[in-house]
Amino acid sequence: MYKKGIVWLYLFLFVALTDMALIVNFESQYRIYSKPLIIASLLGYFLQSTALIKGSLLRKSVSAALFFSLAGDVLLLFPNLFLYGLGAFFMTHICYIIAFKLTQNHIFNPLKVNFIKMFLYNLPVYILAAFVYFLIHKQLNELEIPLVLYLLVLVMMLTMARERFGRTNAASFWQLFLGAFLFFISDGFLALDRFFHPIPDGEVIIMGTYILAQLLIIMGIRSHLIYPRL
Repeated sequence: MYKKGIVWLYLFLFVALTDMALIVNFESQYRIYSKPLIIASLLGYFLQSTALIKGSLLRKSVSAALFFSLAGDVLLLFPNLFLYGLGAFFMTHICYIIAFKLTQNHIFNPLKVNFIKMFLYNLPVYILAAFVYFLIHKQLNELEIPLVLYLLVLVMMLTMARERFGRTNAASFWQLFLGAFLFFISDGFLALDRFFHPIPDGEVIIMGTYILAQLLIIMGIRSHLIYPRL
């Protein structure tokens, strides 16, 4: 089943390159057609390649994450709808957190959690998030609370991806972790570009890292389903 849907991946590649070309050529007015198709094609691939787990919580959570991503992509095309786009991606990360937890060969036991060790492992992520907040906080104004909440769930998504280490196969861990990290980087650049200082070719960097992030996350989940055991 995992070889199914290859046409969707070709479509994903085509519309992703088309969208990037529109950005480079300053023809953003046409992105209302190209941008939504990026995640729509990835969703099509995921649904077709996971038909055998239809009805599972994992399939529902990942599908919901991609659906909210698609909604967020459309909303962020309109500057006045930024807060709604932020809310859509907030839900994306919530759904991915659930999916990341479901793709672990591990039974969670809060009594055996070493919180100090966990904090030290995640410290680089906390420092990066704090640094981004430090740079943008003076320009947030009424968006400060929504942005802080979003940053917290983004950090949680990335740390949940890191905590899969040793709890799934190596291919699944690295694909998904790199995807989550690139998602973090993409959102970080978006925040800096919007609230700190415009970044040269910022939209290309933001979309490039975002597109690769989404693809790697889906491939990481796929790898876990193919090789579920270590």
